[in-house]
Amino acid sequence: MNYTQNMKILQVKKETLVVGVDIGSEEHYARAFDWLDIELAKVFRFENTEKGFLNFKNWLLELKSQNAKIESLIGAEPTGHYWVGSLSKGIY
Repeated sequence: MNYTQNMKILQVKKETLVVGVDIGSEEHYARAFDWLDIELAKVFRFENTEKGFLNFKNWLLELKSQNAKIESLIGAEPTGHYWVGSLSKGIY
């Protein structure tokens, strides 16, 4: 989809957990924020494996529950081909 900057901003609501993921070859790092850009958890490191992505998913679900969020918006830095694993695991 081709979103304008305003359309992207309007996706983030009070109920949204915003997660940024820095992609690496062997491990990834995620940070979670609310709609006011307040950090909701410490940096979460997870391996570039199926188990790592399942750990990430569980972390995400726990954060949503703890912070009364009903949706999540995940942004990942597509470094080389390393981010493709997240798609094949059905995480994003």
